[in-house]
Parts: sequence; C-alpha cells; structure tokens
Amino acid sequence: MLEARGLNKAFGSLTVTKDVSFALQKGERRVVLGPNGAGKTTLFNLLAGELKPSSGAVIMNGEDITALSVAARARRGMARSYQKNNLFGSLTIGENLALAVATATGAAGWLARDTLADPAIREAVRDAAGKVGLTEVLGARVDAVSYGMRRQLEVGIALSTRPSVLLMDEPTSGVGPGMIQAFHALLHTLPRDLTVLIIEHDMDLAFDVADRITVLNYGEVVFEGTPEETRASDLVREIYLGEWDAHA
Repeated sequence: MLEARGLNKAFGSLTVTKDVSFALQKGERRVVLGPNGAGKTTLFNLLAGELKPSSGAVIMNGEDITALSVAARARRGMARSYQKNNLFGSLTIGENLALAVATATGAAGWLARDTLADPAIREAVRDAAGKVGLTEVLGARVDAVSYGMRRQLEVGIALSTRPSVLLMDEPTSGVGPGMIQAFHALLHTLPRDLTVLIIEHDMDLAFDVADRITVLNYGEVVFEGTPEETRASDLVREIYLGEWDAHA
C-alpha cells in the first residue's frame, strides 16, 4: 500500500535519513518511534511530498509517486495531520472541515459557492466531526477553542478527505491525559481498510494501536517488529525504551 525504498535525504553535509526502507500493507497500523533528531518528521515529509529525497523512492498502490506534489498525492488518497496545527483560526470548526471536504471533492473551485450550503458537504462535515468528537462545537471559532480540540480538528480534516493512507505526526502532542485516551479510542474506530502511519512519543498509545513498529535512530531503521517483539528488544530498550520502561 505504501512503501519507502532506500530513502535518503541530505541537507548539505548533514544526512537526515539514511537508506530508509519499509512497506505497509493495506489496512496496517504502523508506528514510527525514535528519539529526538532521529529523522521521523523528515521521513514523513518525504512520504507526503513536502520534501524531495536525495535518492530513493516512495511507492503507493504500486505507483512510484516520488516526483508527485503534495496535492497530487492527496488526490491519490494520501492525507496527513501535522505536529503543529495548520488551521484557519478565524473560521469555525465546521467551516475548516467544509473547506477540506470541498477541496477533496473539487467543489472548492467554485469561488462564489457557500460550501456549507451544500447538503452533501454538510453531511460529510457532520461525519468527520462525529469521528473526532467535535459535533457539538461545529460553530465555534478555531482560535477560541482549546489546543486539544484543534488537534482533534487536524485529524478530522485529514479524515474528511476520505484517504486510503493517513499519516499522523504526533497526534497526541501537547494534549492532556483525557485527550490521549480519546485518541486511543479514535484510532480503534478508524476503518480497517485505512492504512495508518503514525509518529508517536506516547509509548502506551504506540503499543496499543500498532500492528508493527519501526524504530529510527540517527536517520536509519534499526528495528522493525510487532509490539511484543519491540518490547523484548534489547536494542530498542537501550536507545529508546529505558525511560518509558522505568515508569511502565
């Protein structure tokens, strides 16, 4: 479904990803772990098309999409949420979702059109809002709601495009324990034909939702396995799990 083949990315003399290769099957939940500076977000930017690799390829549904733009990848079914919010703060939650739906369906090209007046778009907005627990606050301005709700909205926007592949960059970053539990529940309700790749620092969430885990260190894949194999790996424990394990 989604494959990285020998991805390398260098910024001048600094190589951030080194020959990164892995493959996700349709419907798989994959979590990418690694310490700060391991190259996780750079890898996501390569997969999403925001960066071009120095070498290597990105394959989706058997097609080489390495040269495609972010928009072209989105049209092929890829969506992502970001580590930092990228939202229209002066618009409501419903309007942000409506813009995403309209863009995905092509309705956004009608400049004179009130997208929320379209029954199909309103229904899609309600569906996306329901999936991320925002149904009751659709009329609230984004800049007036909590950071946690904005994180929920980011995921809702990604889901509103009805992707086949969803990339999530630290979806629980900066939210409280209650919201983390809500994300646990959300991830378990996503349709199983949706392929999900997640960067996450919350180890409990990673072990809870992942089918497989890939561990990066200094830009390289140093381990790949099931959550059980990850827990048992001395290498992973040495480079990443020690602090978490001490509090588990």
